[in-house]
Amino acid sequence: MRSVWRGRITTVIVVGAMMSACGGSEQKPASSASVPVESTMVASAPATGGVPSDVAAVPRVLIIGTSLTAGLGLDPDSAYPAALQRLADSAGLRVRIVGAGLSGETSAGALRRANWLLRDRADLVVIETGANDGLRGLDPDSTKANLVAIIGKVRRANPKATVLLAQMEAPKNLGASYTKAFRELFQAVGREQGVGVIPFFLEGVAGVPTMNQDDGIHPTEEGARKAARNMWRTLRPAIEGLAPPQS
Repeated sequence: MRSVWRGRITTVIVVGAMMSACGGSEQKPASSASVPVESTMVASAPATGGVPSDVAAVPRVLIIGTSLTAGLGLDPDSAYPAALQRLADSAGLRVRIVGAGLSGETSAGALRRANWLLRDRADLVVIETGANDGLRGLDPDSTKANLVAIIGKVRRANPKATVLLAQMEAPKNLGASYTKAFRELFQAVGREQGVGVIPFFLEGVAGVPTMNQDDGIHPTEEGARKAARNMWRTLRPAIEGLAPPQS
């Protein structure tokens, strides 16, 4: 599985992290591992961190994700959502990046968790799930149906929210036909649902030993920073296009 991820990824806009951990059982929303983590806030926040006084007026970006978003094996401040927050701060963009990652979660688990995660306002939602589906060889049609259902939940909870989907890849040892079907399902969801698809944001990280922890799957701090820079190419213009939240 260590060399599985090499190869060119289509350059559709989809945010899907293929390298999430498949180990461990899916946890219920009550678990602390699934509690959304508010990354260090916006550019106007004090240098010591904390929530700005006008937080309600700051766009909120929610990342529904797997162990990648949770930063398995890393301090929360070293995971890619926190790195994205720093990129936003450096660019002078007032935004809150909220990482809601759960290790081992499949797209079905993300669908079950979605209502709970969408209780609070979200102005932009990034869906980073499906990696564990591919690692387990689950039916691509089922993964597609789950992604469509998650998008539906986002739109019902936050009709004006921008949605981005993350492109995922399946291990090549599952066969060329499965790999192709899995890759194409994300593109199909993007087209059919009219959502942006972020290109594989682990490009240059997946399959690179120095960019991953000893498990060969989860990024190191350096790998997480590179993954964030990859995602930022798509996320930045989406953030810049957000209207201020309505009070």
